[in-house]
Amino acid sequence: MLYSFEYFLQQLINGVSLGAIYALIAIGYTMVYGIIGMINFAHGEIFMIGAFIALIGFTLMGLIGLTWIPAALLLVLIGSMALTALHGFAVERVAYRPLRGSFRLAPLISAIGMSIALQNYVQIAQGARDKSIQPLIVGNVQLTQGTGFDVSISYVQLLIIAVTLVLLVGLTLLINRTSLGRAQRACEQDKTMAALLGVDVDRTISMTFVIGAALAAVAGFMFTLRYGVINFFIGFHAGVTAFAAAVLGGIGSLSGAMLGGLLIGLVETFWAAYFSVEYRNVAAFGILVLVLVFRPTGLLGRPEIEKV
Repeated sequence: MLYSFEYFLQQLINGVSLGAIYALIAIGYTMVYGIIGMINFAHGEIFMIGAFIALIGFTLMGLIGLTWIPAALLLVLIGSMALTALHGFAVERVAYRPLRGSFRLAPLISAIGMSIALQNYVQIAQGARDKSIQPLIVGNVQLTQGTGFDVSISYVQLLIIAVTLVLLVGLTLLINRTSLGRAQRACEQDKTMAALLGVDVDRTISMTFVIGAALAAVAGFMFTLRYGVINFFIGFHAGVTAFAAAVLGGIGSLSGAMLGGLLIGLVETFWAAYFSVEYRNVAAFGILVLVLVFRPTGLLGRPEIEKV
């Protein structure tokens, strides 16, 4: 039987690995919104740039003859995080900081313009055609066998889930246990008061963009490893979907972004597996609308309380 428990289990594994990628992107949206109250609509393109940098890095590793896969993976991951973080820093300095004191619509328009500019920048630099690489990590762990539908989890999926868990734990510790995390939480509550108490608000906001971009780079790196084909337009779909995940979980909530990313990944995967792949996005956004109708702040979001 096609729709057996084994088939369900396989789709669950696929959905969790996809949701982990969405969660890493969604965290960038929720961190920026939590501190400055604005949506970074260029964040999807930051993810796309991270994917291209990873692909270029893997190509360079092959050209210099570095064939030991663990070393190549580590070098490319660090390089893509560093270079993508610079792009995130530049977005904050160019599109947000000059307009921070302006009316709220100005940074939104600026971010949309930055998104289009980054798309065209990559299209001109890399071309409009799909770019692909050969699978670098092959093999899988067989979970069930001889039951009519063999369930397996690939080494790439294991890597995606493991790296995502490590990064999420590390980010949670950074937010709760470090001086930067305290500064971010202070700016989230009241930037003016935080500045009066000695917090460097500009540096804190810049570091938030940098951290979000670095996480998006990891997502791009994992996406490239998992699917092997990228183009200059992948940031649009991933960005919109990850933004929906952040809203679903509760925009401004770190744990909400994680939960929303996993749920969106699972909904897309199960809908494509059991119904129609063409309407998987409709299903994901339909779930988002239903949740927001009954819980406007998202699953883990908290209502904003205005101080008077």
